[in-house]
Amino acid sequence: MAEPSSTTESPDAPAAAGSRARVNAGYGAVFVVREFRAIFAAHVLSMLGGVFADASLAVLVFQRTGSAPLTALVFALGFLPYALSGILLSGIADRYPARRVLVACDLLSAGCVTLMAVPVTPLAALFVLRFAVSMMSPLFTGTRAASLADILPGDLYVLGRSLVRMVSQGSQIIGYGLGGLALVWLSPRTALYVTVGTFLGSALLLRLGTRGRPARASGGGAMMRASIASTRRLLAVPRVRALLLMWWIPPMFFIVAEGTAAPYADAAGAGSVGFGLFMAAMPAGTAVGEVLAGTLLGASARERIALPLAAGSMLPMAAFAVRPPLSVAVALLVLTGLCAAYTLGMDQWFVQAVPAAMRGSAMSLLGAGLMTLQGLGVAAGGAIAALVPPYAVICGAGAAGTACMFVILRSVRATRTTAPATDTDTDAET
Repeated sequence: MAEPSSTTESPDAPAAAGSRARVNAGYGAVFVVREFRAIFAAHVLSMLGGVFADASLAVLVFQRTGSAPLTALVFALGFLPYALSGILLSGIADRYPARRVLVACDLLSAGCVTLMAVPVTPLAALFVLRFAVSMMSPLFTGTRAASLADILPGDLYVLGRSLVRMVSQGSQIIGYGLGGLALVWLSPRTALYVTVGTFLGSALLLRLGTRGRPARASGGGAMMRASIASTRRLLAVPRVRALLLMWWIPPMFFIVAEGTAAPYADAAGAGSVGFGLFMAAMPAGTAVGEVLAGTLLGASARERIALPLAAGSMLPMAAFAVRPPLSVAVALLVLTGLCAAYTLGMDQWFVQAVPAAMRGSAMSLLGAGLMTLQGLGVAAGGAIAALVPPYAVICGAGAAGTACMFVILRSVRATRTTAPATDTDTDAET
């Protein structure tokens, strides 16, 4: 099959000649890059499709079993495989061409969802197929994140990553809303076929809209063993390890607030409206914070504010000690979300710290740890909320998270001058 046309962009750096002039042009400059437009559109489709599939499958399982625990397992399987996949499959992201990996993940996901929609598929097989789709998610997101560094030069990479994160957050709200609305008219199985269409559309966009690039690394041997070795090498680098912890730890505590939204709103007598406001507050603040930082600040300014914002990001949660009313609680969570703008400064640090030959593995590991620890955080928060009031759970998460961040940020500061592992060293170890 012929490669997509690329007559206006150089092989190694899209629009490289004008990249320096566009550094401070804001998010609009990112969409000038043709390949990013394709990746962004594919991301919107795959994210909405994934959320839509969760909603449809949950309804399907509940209709067949009437079991709340089994229905909850559908959502739990969205978290549980991440750690396993991040450790065992991350090497695929570097050993094979990125476009091939991305398209294959979309096609395999479409195949799995198609089998879910078949009426004769046994209940146990539905969970196995859901597990399989979740196993591909860290590989897909890691490969895509690494490929953005190849497509977007300089600071455009940071803005592109920011846009991808905002879509991920927005799809959680919009996707479940649209999914619930669509299930009023569509059967769960028909809705699953719609999801198949979103995955196929994503695969088509990635195949035709992005340029084929060679794999970042070469090597033989068992893929799982190589992936485990790659994870071990990444965690052995002090700078990479410190930045990974800086990525992982805050969301693990942030999500505790969302996990206690229902009991908090109930205790405040706010009902479903209060629950919705509570759930939307932090994502809304995060989106606003990223847009403001990406639009108003340059690259150096975003890096300067990263550590202070990260250090103070969970202090608003600690303020729940005063048992605030719902309106104040929502404002505190919006403020917490605004502080998440520190991630724009971290994006550039991380891509600089990781050797290019291991970039796919590193991004897959980052995503796997992020989702796994969030799953543990929401589970722990829910368990504690059964024993103490929800405001105390949120306060405790904010205080504990802030203490953890001060320790982590000391490591981040201490490793600022640490040289990253070189590609030569990586190849030698492989």
